[in-house]
Amino acid sequence: MPTTGGSAPATGATVVRALDAPGPTLVLWSDRLPPGALALGAELAPLRRALAATPYPRLNKIALFDPRTLHYRFVQALPDGSFDFRAGCGHSLLACVVADGRPGPVTVRSVTTGDTVLCEPDRDADAYTLSFLRAPTAPGTLPTGRPVDVLLGVPVSLVRYGNPYVFVDARRLDPGATERQLLALRAEAARRLGHPPSSALPKIAAVSVEDHGLSVRALTVGGWHPRLALTGAAALAAAGAIDGTVVPAVEAPVRTPTGTVTVSAAADRVRVHHKRAEVLESLELPWRIHATA
Repeated sequence: MPTTGGSAPATGATVVRALDAPGPTLVLWSDRLPPGALALGAELAPLRRALAATPYPRLNKIALFDPRTLHYRFVQALPDGSFDFRAGCGHSLLACVVADGRPGPVTVRSVTTGDTVLCEPDRDADAYTLSFLRAPTAPGTLPTGRPVDVLLGVPVSLVRYGNPYVFVDARRLDPGATERQLLALRAEAARRLGHPPSSALPKIAAVSVEDHGLSVRALTVGGWHPRLALTGAAALAAAGAIDGTVVPAVEAPVRTPTGTVTVSAAADRVRVHHKRAEVLESLELPWRIHATA
């Protein structure tokens, strides 16, 4: 078990890699920490710097999990050294479940986003189906109340399900300027939804409707997502369940640059199927409680 040494208080952590995620998650056990610990960037920054002495110096997903309440809080480390406390991450939620190791279905509450997610082992014990327990057509899924909005002259669908997402019909993007144009659209959507331009939210993905079904390419913090965020898959299925969005009903596995993602929508939930994660390593890392008045 690697340690960072020094006199600072230390806590145990588990590094878990969810397949299809752009990188691993650092799972910290909040029941082993005082209330309020690691709630500020001032505490998280030294903890993340301590990762430089481990095999995970660029790890940027942090999850605090309480195995007593099954509550989890996600923090996204951003490239500029700051932290985003408003985003969610389905792959990190799954990382918490796998790190905890309890058998059978587990229902986790995401404190960050308010989602309740049922994680059920598939018949293949190494895989899970994650069900977001909210009707895709529930109030709030379309934050503007419209299935289509026009941003910078481009029709898009703004969806809040798991995370806020911007879905764009890829045919409406300029050839050769895809990433730059998507970033501009994301910044405009952030402004409209009340997020700072430097925030990790909203996420954005280009959707192509093809003969064999849907193809998706999504951006994440730091560049293109290798496949599709788990919350992105849930938001995509929710968008497809609502009439008039730029996303048609999702009826087959969705193609991504590195493989397919399987999702399904029901009246009361959205399911993301066949998700896997594995524990990579246990660590001891320093932390300090922030000063209180």
